Amino acid sequence: MTENNRYAYEVVVVGGGAAGLSAALVLGRARRRTLVVDAGEPRNAPSAHMQGYLSRDGMSPAEFLAAGRAEIARYGVELVRDRVVDADRDGKGFTARLAGGRTVRARQLVIATGLTDELPEVPGLADRFGRDVVHCPYCHGWEARDLPTGVLATSPLSVHQALMVTQWTKDVRFFLHQVSESELTDGDLRRLAAAGVAVVPGEVAELVVTGDRLAGVRLADGTVHDREVLYTAPRAVPRNDLLVRLGAELRETPFGSYPVIDERGLTTVPGLWTAGNASGFAEQVINAASRGYRAGAAINGELLMADLDAAVRR
Repeated sequence: MTENNRYAYEVVVVGGGAAGLSAALVLGRARRRTLVVDAGEPRNAPSAHMQGYLSRDGMSPAEFLAAGRAEIARYGVELVRDRVVDADRDGKGFTARLAGGRTVRARQLVIATGLTDELPEVPGLADRFGRDVVHCPYCHGWEARDLPTGVLATSPLSVHQALMVTQWTKDVRFFLHQVSESELTDGDLRRLAAAGVAVVPGEVAELVVTGDRLAGVRLADGTVHDREVLYTAPRAVPRNDLLVRLGAELRETPFGSYPVIDERGLTTVPGLWTAGNASGFAEQVINAASRGYRAGAAINGELLMADLDAAVRR
């Protein structure tokens, strides 16, 4: 039995977001037996639309994913709604166990499980996230242009976010929340002043919502600042459990632990790939799709050369 025929699938893709579907599309078009296992937990689910994706600007994330699923199906790629709960190396390939009880085997494995956003614990904030509480000016800045805007600090690094937002609106207030003004550098304060950002000390107690719209930010002392948009930086939590179990080397960053990969997305474990937000924090939808495409093409090349080398040896 050849290596190619020992496994039900040549590639299993874990995660059916932009990165996973893009990898699967390339692999399907390359006539590779491919399975996508999707738990249905896209990071951008709270958003009504996505921006900055050429030809798909303003499309809803749900519509985008539905189109992607239809496309991969045309090339024979299977997709199951399930969760991979464990995986291990199986000779030169991988065995993955699904929450529904199924076990699947593949020569190569792609982890495209993304990450989750842990939001600051401010009453009312989580309910508004993806609407008028947002995190990325490139994603939401145009739609929120010129509106009274707040930036909720989660760390001194939030200064950068506050400065970036001023490209889209000049009415910006920087709520320090649980960050002390003494934690900001002189350079930070000078830049904020030069950008016209008002620094507001004091802890944020809650958001003020009127008619299902953000109307303001209330501080612990009772002061209310009228704001229509609030930016904040969630704590990124990579879904890297499978990568850890499979022995992939990780690197620590200010935004979490991410796998060490080459330019194609290959981890330090042979045959184990990653793409999208599972590989890095700042992967917008268009970047995630690009990463998935690159990984899919590289995987096809790896499998082709491995089979040719095996044929030569025989």
